[in-house]
Amino acid sequence: MSPRVLLFTGKGGVGKTTVAAATAAHAARRGLKTLAVSIGTAHSLSDALGGPGEIAPGLRLHQVDTQRSLEEHWDELSGHTSGLLGELGLDEITAEEVTVLPGAEEVIALLELQAHVRSGDWDVVVVDCAPTAATLRLLALPEALDRHAGRLLPVGRRLLKTVAPFVRGIAPDDGLLQAAERLHQGIRDVRELLTGPDASVRLVLTPEAVVLAETGRALTSLNLYGYRVDAVVANRVFPAGSTDPWSTGWARAQAGLLAEAGQSFAPLPVHVLPYLPAEPIGADTLAEAGAALYGDGDPFAPPSVPPPLRLSADELRLALPGAERGEVDLARKGEELIVTAGPYRRIIALPASLTRRKVASAVLQDGFLQVRFVSDRPPAPGGPDD
Repeated sequence: MSPRVLLFTGKGGVGKTTVAAATAAHAARRGLKTLAVSIGTAHSLSDALGGPGEIAPGLRLHQVDTQRSLEEHWDELSGHTSGLLGELGLDEITAEEVTVLPGAEEVIALLELQAHVRSGDWDVVVVDCAPTAATLRLLALPEALDRHAGRLLPVGRRLLKTVAPFVRGIAPDDGLLQAAERLHQGIRDVRELLTGPDASVRLVLTPEAVVLAETGRALTSLNLYGYRVDAVVANRVFPAGSTDPWSTGWARAQAGLLAEAGQSFAPLPVHVLPYLPAEPIGADTLAEAGAALYGDGDPFAPPSVPPPLRLSADELRLALPGAERGEVDLARKGEELIVTAGPYRRIIALPASLTRRKVASAVLQDGFLQVRFVSDRPPAPGGPDD
């Protein structure tokens, strides 16, 4: 049975790490074997929980160390490439140098996260992600890499067989490409895991107009990339009934913004974590905060949110909540559909049943982009259209 995977992100400074830590501590107190994973560079989760390692009964904190992980797998890759790299004068390349390549650390972080999820050791895996913009880039990466690798690997296999006999010291060994294909499959598995029925994203915000606007855009973008968002968490909310004018003013302003959030993000629930009298540090304090945040509900049940992208024989339907018509664009390129929402773009590989059809219409309505396809072939003589 797959564990429940919860990813937390939000604008920098909204307290997403506190909310992630509170959720993990709450899960462990309820008797669920829980792993809290930090894949951001700051590793603030360790500061909140007092880790890494075993934090409390049933709760463990792990910080992804991309350098160590890459070094563990570097021997296999370097063994297959040593001859070719030597010919190119790059035989001194190391794992440390590989990590500066764009996207290398993100790929390793995702693969390590997948290994923990697939281990079967956990009921719940809570992931403290980087702030919103970095998380969106991270979550867009698996599909993009899958697409490029699917195109390049067959070409690379043919090229290796052609070039190897003419390059001194290189045998036509498939080891390198086999290693690349295993990496490709791992990336596919990561995306399948994070977009699957047991994983979802929770967006953390504070009741401020600027933060609310960015969170709305993040919801649109996460749906664009195919990730379920199953809840929003409003953090640092002033309690009602304050007596001093300063707190009363903040509580009144936040109440209006929370009402706006409830409408904007409906039907998603908006959980509220009150402004705590002191910074929550340690598993016990965080578990109490998690209990206050979720109340009597079950925050670890499978998400009831359907997958954002659904395909039928003649229609593509993509949830884009909060998107406006002027910021959504659609283009067709061969067997791919290119959807742009604001600053983000997704290239969707169409199934075979739709690649033979042309786009008949595209409508953004009620938070959904609906693209209808029709046959590109004229009706046969004597058919129903005659």
